[in-house]
Amino acid sequence: MMRWKVWLPLMLFLFFVGLAAYQLTQPKDEFVHSTMIGKPLPEFELRAASADRPGVSLADFKDGKPKLLNIWASWCLPCIAEARQLGELKKQGVEVVGVAIRDKPEDVARFLASYGNPYSRIGADDLSELQIEIGSSGVPETFVIDGEGVIRYQHLGDVRESDVPMLIGKLQEVAQ
Repeated sequence: MMRWKVWLPLMLFLFFVGLAAYQLTQPKDEFVHSTMIGKPLPEFELRAASADRPGVSLADFKDGKPKLLNIWASWCLPCIAEARQLGELKKQGVEVVGVAIRDKPEDVARFLASYGNPYSRIGADDLSELQIEIGSSGVPETFVIDGEGVIRYQHLGDVRESDVPMLIGKLQEVAQ
C-alpha cells in the first residue's frame, strides 16, 4: 500500500509531461475562425466613418449582389499592406464595404487619403460590436457576403496579391 503512494507523484508528473508532449506535436490552427460562416449577418446599422461615404447596415447586403465586407482600422499596419489589393478588387468590379474598428473620423480620412479608398460604404464600429457578432477576431479580416446577407467565406489577415483571384472566385461562386 505504501509503495504506490511513493510512486504516485512521479506517475502524475510523467502523465502531465506526456500530455504536454502530445499537445506540442499536434498541428495547430493559430486563427480563430468565425462560427458565423453559412449564417446571415446580424441586424445592424453603423453610422458613416467617413464624410465621403455612407454608413453601413444589414439592408446594404440584401440587394442580391455579393460583396466583400472588410474589417479594418487606420491604426492597423497590415491594413496598409492590403490597401492596394482592395483597390485592385475595386478596379475589377468588386464592391468592397468597409467597417472601421475603434477609429476616429479624422484618422479614417487620413488613412484613405494616404492609401486609397476602395470602399463603397464605410461604417464605424466604435465598440467592435459588429466585429464580435460576426466572429471576427482581429483586423484586417475580409468576409464574402452573398446577395442575401449570408456570410459565405472568411479571409483572415491582410489580402495579398495572390488572394485577389481567390476572392473573386469566391464571389463568383456565391453569385450563382
